[in-house]
Amino acid sequence: MDIATEEEYASQSQLLKEFADICSIDKAWIFKSENGKGSKGMFSLSQPDLLANKMRKFILSAHISSETSNSMTFQWAPFPVEMESASIIVPSPSGSRLLVVKNSENDSPTQFEIWGSSQLEKEFCVPQSVHGSVFTDDWFKGISWSHDESLIAYVAEELAASKPKFDGSGYKKGNSNEKDHCSWKGLGDFEEEWGETYAGKRKPTLFVVNTKSGEVRAVRGITSSLSAGQVIWAPSVRDMNEYMVFVGWSSNLRKFGIKYCNNRPCAIYAIKNPFHQSEADKVDVKADAGVDSPLCNLTQSISSAFFPCFSPDGKYLVFLSAKSGVDSGAHWVTNSLHKINWPVDGNLSLCGSIADVVPIIMDAEEGCFPGLYCTSVLANPWLSDGCTMILTSSWRSSEVILAVNVLK
Repeated sequence: MDIATEEEYASQSQLLKEFADICSIDKAWIFKSENGKGSKGMFSLSQPDLLANKMRKFILSAHISSETSNSMTFQWAPFPVEMESASIIVPSPSGSRLLVVKNSENDSPTQFEIWGSSQLEKEFCVPQSVHGSVFTDDWFKGISWSHDESLIAYVAEELAASKPKFDGSGYKKGNSNEKDHCSWKGLGDFEEEWGETYAGKRKPTLFVVNTKSGEVRAVRGITSSLSAGQVIWAPSVRDMNEYMVFVGWSSNLRKFGIKYCNNRPCAIYAIKNPFHQSEADKVDVKADAGVDSPLCNLTQSISSAFFPCFSPDGKYLVFLSAKSGVDSGAHWVTNSLHKINWPVDGNLSLCGSIADVVPIIMDAEEGCFPGLYCTSVLANPWLSDGCTMILTSSWRSSEVILAVNVLK
């Protein structure tokens, strides 16, 4: 190797290291201070670990104070805290507790840790006999604290179906889990995956965990052909967490992929909290939802509905739609924004019709608004007025921040 090549390698490797030393801010949360002065900020950051070929994840806290109307001061914690092996972190609505989920890389249980301000408050281990890994991607992911922080709804892989076992004499009856070197397991029935980054993943399914007892319950009554995701809690009624809202993608048609193909038919559903269901509501998860099912399709009149979000006062359910893509088959076409009036008494039969907030722009004029092109929605996108929603969208060749008043 000549000297010039060695110098080039040294220069490029040094440049790579300098880039790797730069942290990326993945998420940020703002909470009110206990004394009412200023705010508390928590930031989730990541940094490449070149030797381990993975990303380091850590959190950094700060106290935010406003000295004048035009300036803010950040008092940062002395050091960040690394969240080793954490798959995802989700602070509670009050900001007083932090959920840390750790997915296992083998058949070990999934760990749920709930941290307080100075200690680990609860730790639950959910075995593979209940469900598989928790979804943490930006599409199926949905981890939502209830308003009173007593329950957490989330999306995880469904329980693995039992597989036939064989030995030298042929099929072996029974479901023994004991290891036997003289037998082997079949692959079972073929199940189509969602493709792309979901290879090897089982169907996304809803679960709820009680933060006090650690009890985990599957949400029953969801049509077996639906893949669930993006779950959130509906506004509480009489201080009860009665309903959850989620997005369901039908798998009756071929899946073909979903992460980069948002023109898949989907709808927003409401279903009762499994800790609030009566015995009559506990429908077999394998059965299709019928007339008596607790499952309620809120967006039957539209072919696409995702990223649901409730207004701060709980009066509206706002969501994005890619109906122009679903109806035409085109990829990454313009989105539209819609809302539904939400019944304050929790009677879903009184849900209003779907109203347009930002319609589809079919032919944008030069220099004018080209339409919505959103790939995600913030967990809390609302300004202090309670009706202005912040969205990130593509505007021709740029990424821009949009403020949308959902009442006008």
